[in-house]
Amino acid sequence: MSQTPETEPVSFPLRPSLEAIVLIADEPIEAVALASAIGHPTEAVEAALRELAEEYTAQGRGFELREVAGGWRFYTRAEYADAVAAFVLDGQQAKLSQAALETLAVVAYRQPISRSRISAIRGVNVDGVVRTLLTRGLIEERGSDATTGATLYGTTGYFLERMGLGSLEELPPLAPLLPELDELDGELERVAGQEAATAEEPQEQPESQEPAHD
Repeated sequence: MSQTPETEPVSFPLRPSLEAIVLIADEPIEAVALASAIGHPTEAVEAALRELAEEYTAQGRGFELREVAGGWRFYTRAEYADAVAAFVLDGQQAKLSQAALETLAVVAYRQPISRSRISAIRGVNVDGVVRTLLTRGLIEERGSDATTGATLYGTTGYFLERMGLGSLEELPPLAPLLPELDELDGELERVAGQEAATAEEPQEQPESQEPAHD
């Protein structure tokens, strides 16, 4: 029988790929995960990350590549905290976009909720919008999902203050405002339940065959 030729592993340019991946990360990424993603040895990835970190420092960049909690992530440098604070405070005065308002509504009514569920409900990628809401102080991280490990989000006290509410119980009923959201959320719950049931279902073991006797 002819054998199917093995597919050659794909490798991407080392340093540019590391920069691109770490740039979009919301939490530190381990070198092992980065190595697996770009097709390079872990040792080479770790060395490249340290070289990049040293270069950013030597060049006086406004950000740094830092190893934290066993992973790597970009951070703004402490000496530029005042500039960042000025930008954030100025942004507080700007109005939220329609996309941000819709995402904030989903979080408010379905918290704690993961980013993937927000995306599923809205039907679009919400990474940038979630970062905006976090920066504005309107939402915050609320631990992680016990099953998937995904970060969960909820609204903050500042959100209640801006909305003029004493508690989340004072939010208006959801159904009259977004009836389709209730329906979609119910469908998501149903799908999640099916996935959980499938994961817990024991796998059938192949029947053992008795050795043939002459």
